[in-house]
Amino acid sequence: MLIRLESVQESPFRWEETVTVDAAEVDLPELNRLGPVSWQGEVSYADPDYFLTARYEYEQMLACGRCLKEVPSRVRGEIQLLLTLEAPNQSGEVALKEEELGCVQVDEEVEINQFLLEQLALNVPMTPRCGDDCQGLCSECGADLNEGPCGCDRTTVDPRWEALAGLKARLSRD
Repeated sequence: MLIRLESVQESPFRWEETVTVDAAEVDLPELNRLGPVSWQGEVSYADPDYFLTARYEYEQMLACGRCLKEVPSRVRGEIQLLLTLEAPNQSGEVALKEEELGCVQVDEEVEINQFLLEQLALNVPMTPRCGDDCQGLCSECGADLNEGPCGCDRTTVDPRWEALAGLKARLSRD
């Protein structure tokens, strides 16, 4: 949704809508699907800047980081940003101060859906889990260990001791 900020100076711009966002737009492998995103908010003039406040709610389907099962997650959140038209005084990378973290420099026209997409990405955990006790998948056969043992031989020999194990086997045959 594109907003011309000069029109907001007279009266605040308010919206309430439900948007469909493809999970590919968020571009995170942990995110399988997104439900419809309901969001509403307001952009108001705060001389000389603008203040954006919004609330959103949606359901996301994530892939468990251990067993790959789908995990539904309901998300609610808020966005509060100060939109400023001022150009930066310095070029290149600049360390932000704490009070500047909620400040975004924008042009006269602002695409506010970009702020929603950022929040959708931020709400995806790095390693989602279906539960704290998730056993994951067997590294040998790929079976889901939450459904029971797979029968694979789990005894592994430390490769640093293989030569000694071979020597021991030869000595026991003699």
